[in-house]
Amino acid sequence: MALARVVTFEGVGSDRMEQMRKDIQSDERPDNLPASEIVVLHDPDDETSLVVVFFENEEDYALGDATLSAMPAGDTPGRRSSVKKYNVAVRMAQ
Repeated sequence: MALARVVTFEGVGSDRMEQMRKDIQSDERPDNLPASEIVVLHDPDDETSLVVVFFENEEDYALGDATLSAMPAGDTPGRRSSVKKYNVAVRMAQ
């Protein structure tokens, strides 16, 4: 069963989100982040962000979670306010 790591951030300004978008699109994903998909949502008015990282199995989730948890604060969108693990019950893409 697929799993998702869902993280909320506070204090995420539009400038920071734009810089992160550029960095993510120009860099290759690290080998120790075996995510199948990453979705980043941003509310510029509230300066909050929600990041959903999908993993295909528990082993990939554990490696990705350890990698992301060890990231320096300067590499994240803002102040991490919560991290939660979910089972992916339904997933649909066009």
